[in-house]
Amino acid sequence: MDVARRRIWGWMLYDWAQQPYATLGLTFVFGPYFAAVASGALVDQGHTLAEADAGAQSLWSSAQTIAGLVIALTAPFLGAFADASGRKMRWILSLSIVSILCIAGTWFLQPDGTGLTLVLLLFWIGFIASESAFNLNNAILPSLGDARRVGRISGGAAAFGYWGGVLALVIVLLLFSEGETGVTLIGREPPFGLDAAAREGTRFTGPFIAIWFAVFLIPYMLWVRETPPPVTPPPLGVVWQTLKTTLRNVARQRSLRNFLIASMLYRDGLAALYAYGGIYATLVLHWQIMQVGIFGVISAIAAAILTWVGGRLDERIGPKPVLIVCCLVLITVSTVIIGISRVDLYGIPLPEGGADIIFYICGAAIGGAGGTLYSASRSLMVRHSDPARPAEAFGLFALSGRATAFLAPLLITIATWATGDNQLGFFPVIILLLSGLVLLGFVNKNGDRAAWSAPSSSPSP
Repeated sequence: MDVARRRIWGWMLYDWAQQPYATLGLTFVFGPYFAAVASGALVDQGHTLAEADAGAQSLWSSAQTIAGLVIALTAPFLGAFADASGRKMRWILSLSIVSILCIAGTWFLQPDGTGLTLVLLLFWIGFIASESAFNLNNAILPSLGDARRVGRISGGAAAFGYWGGVLALVIVLLLFSEGETGVTLIGREPPFGLDAAAREGTRFTGPFIAIWFAVFLIPYMLWVRETPPPVTPPPLGVVWQTLKTTLRNVARQRSLRNFLIASMLYRDGLAALYAYGGIYATLVLHWQIMQVGIFGVISAIAAAILTWVGGRLDERIGPKPVLIVCCLVLITVSTVIIGISRVDLYGIPLPEGGADIIFYICGAAIGGAGGTLYSASRSLMVRHSDPARPAEAFGLFALSGRATAFLAPLLITIATWATGDNQLGFFPVIILLLSGLVLLGFVNKNGDRAAWSAPSSSPSP
């Protein structure tokens, strides 16, 4: 394998290494387990089941809100400093190690609620570190190929990552995560002497994610290289001035400005769908961890397949039409989520098991559309990037992805508190996705290519 191809495969391996944090941790195993434990603890404190379910969702969303704020406030400066110093790989390694240590610590959440606050803190600190490293990794994408190839590379990396999530989720469901009966999906107790009664099989998800992340981080660090950094990093004041200049320039680039705001909104809505899909199924449809896990497998397989297809479509027709279709799919799914219960869909009676089937279909749609949405967004960002300053552009992309990362969980928290209903609390997600879709209409499908190739080095306003 030549150096260029090895570098591409190495870069794609980061998606593979990091994906289980989202697939197993955020969405399909640990998140629902945390919600069930938190709800049970609130019931023990004298709350009704409905109050406890709403309280558990609010606790999770509040933590996500704070994490999103931290990422939003630190990502732009961290990206600018890493870019200016030429030490992105060092930052990626350091942040990844923090993430690995934190997710391993989620083992300590007991079924009776012991360790609830500590583990909540560890999970979201690890999440902040993981997302910050992932944002820096995205800045390497423009150096892997031209604008046409980047869409395919981005889609391939995202699909590769989802396959990693599928494999990791299948391993956990088959071997470790026990159901209410105390056995795994294949009818056996968890291995290594893990106590099913203490939910140690499910709790092992955190250490499993940590081991997976650490193992596949090794080839990534060996195969992906960056240009040797300057002898000394620039002063922080210089980095700050450069960042302010970059932010001022965005106001004069109409298509880039609209794209960044649109992606900020629809990615925030997508993050909420990822974060609350499994929790919603646990609290509203009363699924067990095993059912949520199957839901995760379906979603991840759909994501792996459809994201790969989306990358090929991106290469043929460009990323903007792909993004529009994805937003429409996610809006439809969110509308279904608000109106479904175990017995009906917006008042229309459902047969026995009908709600489960519909929600499995929603999971496949969220996985496929969500993976393609992010892949196509990275591709469209490349089309808006100055070839001379690609890392700067992806610093803005990271900012837009996290500048309002707190907004969806905050709105969900407020709406859930105001209505006392988990489903109505999800309505703000539709508003975010719809707003992002409208703004996409004002984005140039070719980005700033014409401006960058013109004699002037700055795109026209």
